[in-house]
Amino acid sequence: MKPAVLAASLAAGLILLAHPALAQEVTVDLGDGNSLATRSVQLLVLITLLSIVPGLAVMVTCFPFIVTVLSILRQGIGLQQAPPNMLIVSLAMFLTWYVMDPVLTEAWTQGVEPFTQEQIDAQEAFTRASEPFRGFMAQRIDPDTFETLDALRPTGVTEVRDAPLSVLVPAFLLSELQRAFEIGFLVFLPFLIIDLVVSAILMSMGMMMVPPAVVSLPFKLAFFVVADGWSLIAGALVRSYMP
Repeated sequence: MKPAVLAASLAAGLILLAHPALAQEVTVDLGDGNSLATRSVQLLVLITLLSIVPGLAVMVTCFPFIVTVLSILRQGIGLQQAPPNMLIVSLAMFLTWYVMDPVLTEAWTQGVEPFTQEQIDAQEAFTRASEPFRGFMAQRIDPDTFETLDALRPTGVTEVRDAPLSVLVPAFLLSELQRAFEIGFLVFLPFLIIDLVVSAILMSMGMMMVPPAVVSLPFKLAFFVVADGWSLIAGALVRSYMP
């Protein structure tokens, strides 16, 4: 028999043998009776949550307050791109880590660690892990801000800590921004005085064509360096969260 005829016969035989297998139903065993659609929805929800975790972490920590104050400080000195935004954000993140370390440790011990050891379910783990953050936010919320949001949608709670997260988190963010602008005003004031003094001196000397910001910038930098401004600002920001 020729090799070509032998190969064709062998191929036809394999197709006939495989035909019953091709006719069988294709099934996917996902365990616990869950269908492919259910697992797909769960995977989609998980990916969505992972994508917004950094935003959620920013909203329930001291990061908004610290990064806002540092940005106002840079504007007060008169430097537009120094330090760069990446450096400002990095410094704010590490100061946030320094401040939030006890809260993060408590949340891990109470909620995340028991969940990884399969001692509690996901809902109980979320409740336990959110309690330290609730306590942290409740201590920093301005009462007037909370009352304003609570009046728009009454929650019926007597303690700020017991309020739902949909009210607690916005109240915390608004309170942190208000406090950051108050601190920013105090930080901005010395540099504004230097600008006014330099501008008055230039006007008295008849040098009206010289931009006061150019002349005052070296004096503001020298003042900030001599006063050890970065250490003072960082220490003040951290101490504002200490009990």
